[in-house]
Amino acid sequence: NHATFKASLFMAAGIIDHEAGSRDMRKLSGLIRFMPITATLAMVAAAAMAGVPLLNGFLSKEMFLAEALASTQTSALNQALPVLATLASAFSVLYSLRFIHSTFFGPPPTELDRVPHEPPAWMRRPVEVLVALCLLVGIFPAITVGPFLRSAAVTMLGFDLPQYSLALWHGFNLPLLLSVIAMAGGIGLYVVFGKALNANPRGGPWGMKRLNGGYLFERSQVILMDLSQWIVRHLGAQRLQPQLRLILLTALLSAAVAAAGGFVLTWPEFRVPQAHNLAFAALWLAGGACALAAAWQAKYHRLAAVILMGGAGLASCLTFVWLSAPDLALTQLVVEVVTTVLLLLGLRWLPKRLAEIHVPESEQRRARWRRRLDRGIAVCAGAGVALIAWAVMVRPPVEGVSRFFVEKAYEEAGGRNVVNVILVDFRAFDTFGEITVLGVVGLTVLALLRRFRPASDSLSQPMQKRVQDASDRAREGRTEGDTLSDTMMIPGVVMRWLFPFIILLAVHLFLRGHDLPGGGFAAGVALSIAFILQYMSSGARWVEERLEIRPIIWIGVGLLLAALSGAVGWIFDQPFLTTYFQYADLPLLGRVPLASAVLFDLGVVVLVVGATVLVLVALAHQSLRRARIEEAEAEAEAEAEQKGGAQ
Repeated sequence: NHATFKASLFMAAGIIDHEAGSRDMRKLSGLIRFMPITATLAMVAAAAMAGVPLLNGFLSKEMFLAEALASTQTSALNQALPVLATLASAFSVLYSLRFIHSTFFGPPPTELDRVPHEPPAWMRRPVEVLVALCLLVGIFPAITVGPFLRSAAVTMLGFDLPQYSLALWHGFNLPLLLSVIAMAGGIGLYVVFGKALNANPRGGPWGMKRLNGGYLFERSQVILMDLSQWIVRHLGAQRLQPQLRLILLTALLSAAVAAAGGFVLTWPEFRVPQAHNLAFAALWLAGGACALAAAWQAKYHRLAAVILMGGAGLASCLTFVWLSAPDLALTQLVVEVVTTVLLLLGLRWLPKRLAEIHVPESEQRRARWRRRLDRGIAVCAGAGVALIAWAVMVRPPVEGVSRFFVEKAYEEAGGRNVVNVILVDFRAFDTFGEITVLGVVGLTVLALLRRFRPASDSLSQPMQKRVQDASDRAREGRTEGDTLSDTMMIPGVVMRWLFPFIILLAVHLFLRGHDLPGGGFAAGVALSIAFILQYMSSGARWVEERLEIRPIIWIGVGLLLAALSGAVGWIFDQPFLTTYFQYADLPLLGRVPLASAVLFDLGVVVLVVGATVLVLVALAHQSLRRARIEEAEAEAEAEAEQKGGAQ
C-alpha cells in the first residue's frame, strides 16, 4: 500500500526532472500550468501519502493509528505510541502539502534551462496505473486488496485470520479523530513554517537548522566513515589469521558472559564400557585423528590433507549410520565424494611449496608468539564447543517440534521419510532459498575461475605427460603427442560402462526419497558424480566432444521447476509451495504416493547437478587453458627458430 503511492511519487519526480531539467524545489514552482496531467497525478499520490480520505493512504493510516491505540502494555513508550503515531501522520501531511504547493503552485519558474512540458504518453502510463490503484484501493478495499491481504496474512501466520473489517468507513471512532487531528496539525504546521521552508529549503525556521534532514544525513555519513576508518586502522588486517582471531575471541567472550549467568554441567554415571561403545569410541578417535592430521598437513602436504579430510568425513558418515540416520549418512557420503574429487582437481593449480625463507630472529620470535596465541585460542574454542555440545546432550529433555514432524509427515504430506518431507514440504521455502544460493555459488565460481590465472610453476607439464612424449619419441613410427594426454584408457572404459548404472542409481534415490533414504539432493549429487567420473577418466575435451552439457541451463531449469511447483498453489487459492498428495494403485508397483512435492524435488535434482557440474567444468577448463598456453609457447619458439635460421 505504501509502495503504491510512493512509487508513483518517485516516477512523478523523475518526469519533472526529465521534462523541466531540474528537481531542485528552490527552482520549481507553478508547474501545473505547463504539465497539468502530471501535476494532477502527483497531487493525488501526495494526497494518498498524507492520508486523505477516499485514497489508499487513508486506510493504512487508520489501521496504523488503531494498532497504536490497541497496545495493552503499560510501558511509557507504549503509552506514548498514539501520540507519536499522530505526530508522524501530521508530518506526512506537512511534507506532502509542501511538495504540492511549492512545486505546482505559485509563479512560473524563471531559473530553469528549458520550458517544462508534459512527458510522452507511455512515460506517464505507469504513474497513471499506480494512481488509479490508489483510488480503487481507497474506495473498494475489500474487493481490490482483500483477497491478497488475506492470502499473505494466512501464509505468514499459519492459521485462519480472526474476524476483521476492511472498509472505507468504520464510523466515528478514536482512530478517525486522531486522523483529523493529524490532518489539521499538518496543515497548521505548513501554514506556520511553510514560508520559511520555501524561502530556504536547506535551512530551518526559528533556529532549527540543526534538524535539517540533509545536514543530519551528511553528518551521520561523515561520522560513520570516520568510525569505519578507525576500525580498519586498528583492527583491520590483510591476512585471514588476525580476522579469525577476532571472531573466535568475540565468540569466547560471548560464551563466557553466557556461562557467568548460570551454566551447569551434569556429569554422567560411570559404567563399564560395552563392546559397541568401544567401537564407536574407536571410530571417533580415528575421525578426530584424521581431522587433526589434515589441519597439520594442510600447508605442506596438500594431497595427504585432502585424503585425511575425507577420512574425517567418512567417520561422520559412519556416525550417522550408527545413530540411525541413514538419510544424513547417504547425503554426507555423496557430498564427501564430490568435494574430495573437486578438491583434488583444484590442487594441481595451487602454487608449489615455497622454498625455505630465512627471516630475522626477531621475526621468528614474533611468529612463534603468534602461533602460541593461535594455539591457545584454538584449544579454548574447541573445548568451549565441546562443553556446549555436552551441555546440550545432557540437558533435561524438552518438548520440541520433532514430534510434530514425525506425527504429521505421513498424515499430511504422504511420506514416511521425515527428513525428506521436512525439506520438500514443511520447510520447502527454506530449501528453495538454499538451492538458490547453491546456484548463485556455482555461477560465482565460474565467474572467478574465468579470470583465474594459474601460478607459473603449476603450468609445467606433469610427469605422466613428459614420460608419454619421451616414449613416443623413442618408438619407431610414432611422433611426440600421439599418445593421448589427460586420458586413462582402462578407467575411461570402466567409467563409461558405469555411467548408465549411476544414472539409474540417481533415479532410484530420487523416486524412493519420499519414503526411504534418498531424495532430490542425494540423487543430484550422485548424478553429478557420474559426470565427474567421465571428466576425470577421459578428459574435458573427449567428454565435451561427445556429451553436450550446459550446466547454466540446468541451474535455470531447476530453479524454474522449484518455483513453478510452488506457484501451482496460487491457482487453488493456497500459499506458495503448498503441496498435494494422493495415493494411487499402479501396475507392478502397487500403492504408491503421488505428491506434488516430487516436482519441487526434481527441481532440486536438476539444480544440484547444474551447480556441481558447473564448478567441475570451470576447474576442468583450466587444463585446456594450460594446453593453449603451451601451444602458444611452442608456436613462439618455432617462429623464433625460423627467424634465427633465416638470419
